[in-house]
Amino acid sequence: MERLNLQIKKLRPGAILPEAATRLSAGLDLHACIDEPLTVPVGEIVTVPCGIAVCPDLSDGNVVMLVIIRSSLGRKHGLTLANSVGVIDSDYRGEILVPIINHGSEDYSFQPGERFAQLVPLFVPTCTVTEAEELPDSERTGGFGSTGKI
Repeated sequence: MERLNLQIKKLRPGAILPEAATRLSAGLDLHACIDEPLTVPVGEIVTVPCGIAVCPDLSDGNVVMLVIIRSSLGRKHGLTLANSVGVIDSDYRGEILVPIINHGSEDYSFQPGERFAQLVPLFVPTCTVTEAEELPDSERTGGFGSTGKI
């Protein structure tokens, strides 16, 4: 199994390095790097800082790091990322900032150091784009629901 080395720089005091909760966890837990509770009112978007920057080892290929809300926060409190899934490109070196929207029925307050999202690194191919006059035929020619399957 391939392992990816991530270099992580703490950008602020109180920043916590991401870590896997278990040996087989797909993602690394991200922590809120805040000095006091940060409230996300119902229907509002708040950006939660992580206080870290990440640099993957690119010697084995291109990497994307996806940011996903912890499932318990989505299920219990109606929280999700404002952009559904965060995409961090391998060449981004700024702070990881996570925009959270509250679809729940009550305000939610993040606590300093709280685990709230996961960072999931994936290897991705780089692409060469060429313009085509025609595309090969496929069984899929329609749009949403075009397979007719439920």
